[in-house]
Amino acid sequence: MLSRQFYTVKDVADLLKIGETTVRHWIRDRELRAIDVGREWRIAPVDLEDFLSRHATAEDPRKPQAAQVNGRTRRTYQKSQNRGPDSAR
Repeated sequence: MLSRQFYTVKDVADLLKIGETTVRHWIRDRELRAIDVGREWRIAPVDLEDFLSRHATAEDPRKPQAAQVNGRTRRTYQKSQNRGPDSAR
């Protein structure tokens, strides 16, 4: 007996808060692995997890983190240095 739990197209759409048509497009384009059961598609949880991990975004390596100097960003630090010791904040 088959004991695995499968998602329907509607289940996946509801989980991801997207339309069922989008899920069907992913299946049609072979981006999301699914099993054709009669006139319905079934998606194994492991296949959904694989799909999501392949489509996850990573931090953009081109976007540098703000450099910290004495607990302040570089820009704030430079502004404070340009003011001089006698200027009020």
